[in-house]
Amino acid sequence: MEKFERTTSCGLVNKQWLGKTINLSGWVSRRRDHGGLIFIDLRDRSGVMQIVFNPDFDKTAHAAAHDLRSEYVISVSGEIVERTPETTNKEMPTGKWELQVKNLTVHSKSKTPPFSLEDAEKVDEELRLKYRYLDLRRVQMQKNIKLRHQVVFAIRELLNSEGFYEIETPILTKNTPEGAREFLVPSRLHHGCFYAMPQSPQLYKQLLMAAGMEKYFQIARCFRDEDLRADRQPEFTQLDLEMSFVKEDDIMSVVEKIIQHVFKKVLNKDIPIPFERIDYDQAFSEYGSDKPDLRFGLKIKESSSLFEKTELSFLQAVLKKGGNIGGLHVQNCPFSRSELNTWTEKAQKLGAKGLLWVRFKEDGSIESPVAKFLPEDFQAQANKIFENVGPNSVLFLIAGPYHDAWTTLGRLRLELARALDIIPEGEFNLSWVVKFPMFEYDKENKRWDAMHHPFTSPQVGWEKLEPGKMKARAYDVVLNGVELGGGSIRIHDSETQSKVFELLGLNKDQAEKKFGFLLEAQTYGFPPHGGLGLGLDRFVMLLAGQETIREVIAFPKTQRMYDLMMSAPSVSDPQMLQEYGLKLLPKKK
Repeated sequence: MEKFERTTSCGLVNKQWLGKTINLSGWVSRRRDHGGLIFIDLRDRSGVMQIVFNPDFDKTAHAAAHDLRSEYVISVSGEIVERTPETTNKEMPTGKWELQVKNLTVHSKSKTPPFSLEDAEKVDEELRLKYRYLDLRRVQMQKNIKLRHQVVFAIRELLNSEGFYEIETPILTKNTPEGAREFLVPSRLHHGCFYAMPQSPQLYKQLLMAAGMEKYFQIARCFRDEDLRADRQPEFTQLDLEMSFVKEDDIMSVVEKIIQHVFKKVLNKDIPIPFERIDYDQAFSEYGSDKPDLRFGLKIKESSSLFEKTELSFLQAVLKKGGNIGGLHVQNCPFSRSELNTWTEKAQKLGAKGLLWVRFKEDGSIESPVAKFLPEDFQAQANKIFENVGPNSVLFLIAGPYHDAWTTLGRLRLELARALDIIPEGEFNLSWVVKFPMFEYDKENKRWDAMHHPFTSPQVGWEKLEPGKMKARAYDVVLNGVELGGGSIRIHDSETQSKVFELLGLNKDQAEKKFGFLLEAQTYGFPPHGGLGLGLDRFVMLLAGQETIREVIAFPKTQRMYDLMMSAPSVSDPQMLQEYGLKLLPKKK
């Protein structure tokens, strides 16, 4: 079969091909030798097709089939026939048919793979990443990559219909402080000078608004030299968009349309819009997070009043220092006393200095390490704060400075929800968190930092407030407790921008050196504008039901920022370093 032309893909064989001779190509997935008959599961990206070698059809092909092994690349020609009812595979789309091979061509042989593709999920991830080109042959990985393609295509489709231009922005750019560490690229022609790889196209897209583009988007590659987590990579992809002459509602509406369109096109799910909106202060007060998972209740309640008149000195000390006590209420709690005590250790691992639990028993008595210090009407008091505090209800309480205690309570809330199995499976909850603080205080460096970035516009009346009380025209979109993306209305006048730089500790000369191009652009008729960046990797991860973004990226790095397949980063030749005017210093101990 020297002149081979593929008729169709393995997973697309159906009734229309019955009785016809067709040509298929793919990888040997499984081989089963049943004496005179040899069965092969032939796999390509569309699916799997069973092919059978029978000496009665072609002795040469049958003889050659004895040598076929897993991951050989072959082409076959033969007639499509219907399987007998007892041999039909109902779990496979092509399970009613098989191809009776008359010709075989082996394009490529394969060594025994370092791991079985069928058992890859049980294999150490680093081995999978080292042989990623093999790992990507797995059905689940091919589904993930296909899903990613479909998401990107749907996004482009919707934004094109909304009048956006897709515009590419530079990868080699200027070092600007936006929050995370940047990757620097030395310039060979300009010794001692460096490009930076963009954390986002933030400044370029704002300048595109100054250029009159009005509606911009980009599937943008971004880079951050920071520690990794399950949902982070040193290089990642985000949907980036910017619009002129808009308010928050305009941007949120477009993003909601994008997400709704993606869900419908990719998962055939109807997502209602508009999404629920919740102020940052409320989100943090009730859920201990600026990205709350709203699929279940279990809200945090301010519980300080329950202990104001008790003799519990460790709680009194917190309250006297201006701290707070927050609580979570679990009804019909299934945990035994010993299990409740283990939650103290879990809370400490989540950041708490301690955890207090109180159980209300069937007979009306209280079970707790501090039961004897609690007043007789404690349950009645608790009912004024929490709903339906009845038999076998348990309060989980943490005390400390408000931000620290509530952050830990937010983490504890999620851990309890998982343990209690109250998070709905297969449900997608989308919301907006709005009215973020403009600044957050860096205690270590004793300065104010921008909560989002320094180009975010403050809310009206900000000039009369202390930095800690200023609110930003910022918004985040959240899916199932994961921040999909964030955006804001931007500053479009140089005076406001200069004042914000000043609050961030940048004097006039420093601001001019780092952002002079932006300040100057703002003096040449800069339109009001705003936008958003949405993490594409995280979005696809959640749609695919995966736990890390590495499962939806074709060639990701490890958690140590290493490419095991390419062995990157690697050591550079000293002569090459010299061309860039660089010399390596000994590593600091």
